[in-house]
Formats: sequence, structure tokens, C-alpha cells
Amino acid sequence: MTGSTKTNQARRSDATRTAILDAARERFATDGYERATIRAIAKDARIDPSMVMRYFGSKEGLFASAVALDLRLPDLTGVPRDEVGRALVSHFLGVWEENEELTALLRVGATNQAGAERMQGIFRDQLLPLARQVCPDPEQVPARAALCAAQLLGLALTRYVLRLPAARELTCEELLAWLGPTVQRYLTAPNP
Repeated sequence: MTGSTKTNQARRSDATRTAILDAARERFATDGYERATIRAIAKDARIDPSMVMRYFGSKEGLFASAVALDLRLPDLTGVPRDEVGRALVSHFLGVWEENEELTALLRVGATNQAGAERMQGIFRDQLLPLARQVCPDPEQVPARAALCAAQLLGLALTRYVLRLPAARELTCEELLAWLGPTVQRYLTAPNP
């Protein structure tokens, strides 16, 4: 096999993998984890279903790869301590307003063990380090981060998944005004 043949195969492999992931993200966002099927994802990607299994091993493996999310949480070290709640809520809203993968992940995380584990990993790897930057007591970091997650994921559930009209109608500025102080308290207030 020549070098150019290997390069062409690698390109086709990358293109196939990308097509599968794009189709999976769309299907998971539209149908949710339970209703999305390997067969439907393969059809959307215009490939044989066996190729999905070849690349990802299982539906769970595909889901984990498709929703490998980086929330790009901000570094709060330069943010005044009394503004970290607002900064986090603002960032959260910006990410959720433009990212259907998060909506799919939230839907799946509420109903499926693989999705719940993925959400737990995002929490552990991304939100906990941010909370460590500002929390006054290192022993309280997990509890305070969990309270922030409850608040923000509750908003995401009502606004982006359940699409409750009252939650959808609130502007980002209104949400910042309501949630910023709450998240601020969770992160930096003295222990009650």
C-alpha cells in the first residue's frame, strides 16, 4: 500500500466518522437518546449501520463521542469576586442558547445511565474546578458546585427541553438578574 493510498483511506475514514457524529448529534437532539436508533443515524449519514458499530462499538459509545462537550467555562480569577455568579450565568446562557448538543445531553441524562454518566463527567471535570477558584471553603466545593448545577440545569430543563412558555419568554438580562445573585450565593456566601 502506498503512502497516498493510506492518506486517502485516512481521509475517507475521517469523513465517515465526521458524518456519523454529525448525524448522531442531530438525531439525539431531535429524537432523544431512547428513540434515536443506529439505523436512523446511519441512514442520515448515508452509510451502512455496521459502519456506526465499527467506529463507535455501541449506541452508548456513539453518544459519548457525539456529546464530548467542552462548556468552555470562563476563568474566574480576573472576575471581581462579587460578580462571579453573574459571569457564570451569562456564560451558561450563551452556551445553551447556541448548542443543541447540550439539550440532547440533558434529555438523555435524565432518562439514561450513559447520559447521566456523561453529565456527571462534565460536572466533575468542568464545573468543580471552576467552583474551586472562588469557594471560600475547599471542603464545600462539591456541594456548592452541585447547587449551581441544580440551578443552571433546572433552568436548562425548563427553558430548552420542556420549553415552558414563561421560561422561554424571560430575556437573558432578566435571567441574569434573577439567577446571578443565587449562583453567586451558592459559590461565595458564608456557610449557612
